[in-house]
Amino acid sequence: MLLKDNRNNNFIKQAGILAAAGIISRIIGLLYRSPLHGVIGSLGLGYYQSAYNYYTIILLISSYSIPAAISKVIAGKLAVKEYRNAHRIFRCALAYVLVVGGIASLFLYFCAGLFVSPEAIPVLRTFAPTIFIYGILGVLRGYFQAHNSMTQTSVSQVLEQIANAVVSVGVAYLLIFHTMGTMEMPVNEGDRITRAINGAVGSALGTGAGVLVALLFMLGVYILNKGMFERRIVADRQEKEDSYGEILKTITFVVTPFILSTAIYNLSGAINNTIYTKVFPLLRPTSGVDIYSGWGVFAGQALTISNIPIAFASAMASAMIPSVATQMAEKNVEGAKNKIGVAIKTTMVISIPCAVGLFALARPITGLLFRNTAAEEDMATYLLMALSLSVIFYALSTLSSSILQGLGKVNAPIFNAGFALIGQTVLALVLLLFTNMDLYSIAIANTVYAGIMCLLNHRSVRRAVGYRQEVKRTFVIPAVAALCMGLVSRLLYQGLYLWTESSHLSVIISIAVGAVIYFILLLLLGGLTSEELMSFPKGRVLARMAKKIKS
Repeated sequence: MLLKDNRNNNFIKQAGILAAAGIISRIIGLLYRSPLHGVIGSLGLGYYQSAYNYYTIILLISSYSIPAAISKVIAGKLAVKEYRNAHRIFRCALAYVLVVGGIASLFLYFCAGLFVSPEAIPVLRTFAPTIFIYGILGVLRGYFQAHNSMTQTSVSQVLEQIANAVVSVGVAYLLIFHTMGTMEMPVNEGDRITRAINGAVGSALGTGAGVLVALLFMLGVYILNKGMFERRIVADRQEKEDSYGEILKTITFVVTPFILSTAIYNLSGAINNTIYTKVFPLLRPTSGVDIYSGWGVFAGQALTISNIPIAFASAMASAMIPSVATQMAEKNVEGAKNKIGVAIKTTMVISIPCAVGLFALARPITGLLFRNTAAEEDMATYLLMALSLSVIFYALSTLSSSILQGLGKVNAPIFNAGFALIGQTVLALVLLLFTNMDLYSIAIANTVYAGIMCLLNHRSVRRAVGYRQEVKRTFVIPAVAALCMGLVSRLLYQGLYLWTESSHLSVIISIAVGAVIYFILLLLLGGLTSEELMSFPKGRVLARMAKKIKS
């Protein structure tokens, strides 16, 4: 997969490529959760999600922010055609992640007991080697993203998720069968815990296998493009050559704020996990099995579903950082503001209907994806409804954090996330202590956290470049179209279910029809112009469709 010259490519199209891969990856990740849940159960899913939250935090601190940070630094060099220095940054970044990733992996393995309950320690330790592998993968992804080419990262994400799905379910099944001698759910609580631990360990091995497959793919792509990189370096006539000491200093000063920002931004999941699985049982005595089973429904089902639409915002954010960084390196503030406006509007046009759709069709969607008991289905449904608004807030706050990083205001998201984190933690504790809302307290706190981030980040962007977001066509029109879509989709689902008695068929048709209705209403209400449609992937096709709808 050779690198192409994408200097003239619209960043929305590049984000679209990454978004498509991100959505496909998350759909694969969601679809395999159903057979995984069938194999390891809600308790096993609870142990897995509990360990996964802390693995994610260590990953964020050590390696996860590398693609974004490296793409920003290298994009600045490529903008002024310093190809030799760009490649030296790439090599220095590799050395950086080998050291940091190695330390982080060892820390997670030997200190797992500090974070999770004894039952989840083997699961968390299984994640440890993945951190080391991910660091190398992150540098390779960041290098290609700096060239405004998202295809390589996109393909690697899909391959990663496919390998993750296959290995997670397969190895979990084998470990449970090998340990228990049967796949039947034991009646004895101790055997249920043993079964769940082995299943969660198998799923954690799948995560590592996925990252390894993605790394092998990216290494292959790099080797294919190595000749082109070397020719650019030979042709580079820039006299100034950055020393490795200067580069390491630059990487440290850029990566550290990225790490802090991303880690704090994502710390809410780990804190909520700790509050519910460790603090809540102290406030109101509850069995560990019930706690982790409930957490499995919340984090493994409802939260996983709500995260799917945010994939587009994450992809847009990845495309925004090198794009805005390039504009700022060229002193083109108006160009940066224009890209910010297009990115925010595009993200809202997609996120708002997704949030409404998840609220309107929460029960059939959870029923489509998971095989639950009646009590678990009710819990997953109402939790998903409670989380639906967070889709909009998380999409916008994820994007705005990356906008600030691209503008060079890397400290702003750190402080904003810190304030939001304090607010959501206090709220979660108060709701758990003084109400009977149980897991719904965590869902509400999660939404409030993302909402605070939106407001604070918007203020920071406005102060940084004097940017003000257009409201009517970005928020109001998509919201009106989405509400109409949600009402029609819900009524259509109920009618189809009465007719077909098939919840799965009814919800699939309702989602498809709802998407078409939303797109038509968006165009009729003036939410998208022909020029904006042309910037989307397959923009010409969309523009022709829009012309026929309006005529």
